[in-house]
Amino acid sequence: MFRRLPLLLALLTLALPAAAQERVLNVYNWSDYIDPYAVARFTRETGIRVRYDVYDSLETLEGRLSAGRSGYDIVVPTSEPTFARLVRAGALRQIDRAAVPNWRNLDPVLMERVAAIDPGNRHGAIYLWGTVGLGIRVDRVRSVLGPDVPLDNLDILLKPENAARLARCGIMVMDSPTDVLPSVLRWLGRDPNSSEADDLRAAEQALMGIRRHVRAIIASSSILDALATGEACVALTYSGDVIQAAARAREAGRGVEVGYVMPREGAQLWFDMMAIPADAPNPEAAQQFINFVLQPDVMAGITNHVRYPNAVPASRPLVDEAVRNDPNVFPSAEALSRTFIAGTPPREAERIRTRLWSRFKAGR
Repeated sequence: MFRRLPLLLALLTLALPAAAQERVLNVYNWSDYIDPYAVARFTRETGIRVRYDVYDSLETLEGRLSAGRSGYDIVVPTSEPTFARLVRAGALRQIDRAAVPNWRNLDPVLMERVAAIDPGNRHGAIYLWGTVGLGIRVDRVRSVLGPDVPLDNLDILLKPENAARLARCGIMVMDSPTDVLPSVLRWLGRDPNSSEADDLRAAEQALMGIRRHVRAIIASSSILDALATGEACVALTYSGDVIQAAARAREAGRGVEVGYVMPREGAQLWFDMMAIPADAPNPEAAQQFINFVLQPDVMAGITNHVRYPNAVPASRPLVDEAVRNDPNVFPSAEALSRTFIAGTPPREAERIRTRLWSRFKAGR
């Protein structure tokens, strides 16, 4: 027995380097927001195993990161307000451009729009982007509100008389004051970033005016499923979730027709950023992942799968034609010119917005 001990120890010593060399990348991303083939390909090409967790709200992501020691190497916060706050707090690691040569593939015009909150674009690369608008069952909305009802603005939802008539077929709003309140303020003709008491009262009145007609205030991922199955006929949510729902509805073949409404008064534009937490356990692997994702063929596959536009122009010819030519996925220059980016409100204004949202959810 004891004579075998040196041999056993020698075998264990030989095994330790192999175990120690196993590299793991810890990713924390939105749900339904990646091409699974891309993850498998990354592991195949690099030997780095991916541990992939998902969240369904910015509040969840920010809560995990603010606690510290999240254990994640890649996170995907939205540019405003979460990414902006993380940059200011020093919670993100600067990206070494030399380790990410595919950074050159990023659209400089879009990256410039993010540079206002991340000077020099030192802490994040655009992953995907999109707008906030309405997902609607076109046939149901027209049958209730009339065949000539305009389908290009938020009147469908935010006019109480419309909401009252559409309540039976299911109205849903995503549980995200960050995205909903700026859109409501814009619809009212107010500054989407306003901290003025009168403006916020007007936004609350508009929301409370439809509250009793709203079936659910839930995560955007749940709204996606509700639109695809026909459980909801009007929903305020992210563009890509609506487009995914439309694709799933077509595949199901049950006669559910889902469309996306990009508000003509101006849609909120947002960018989701690939970023590395300051305490990431494997920052080198994180940079490898960012470099991998920024390849045109990888980005094209992600856009094809999730129906959100990316910021790598060279990927566009590789995107499926139906997706590439869909103006809801890739808005025209004219439509983009009317979009706005919501800023991060001051702390006191954010507290007011949070209380406003709590009252809206509670219905009082």
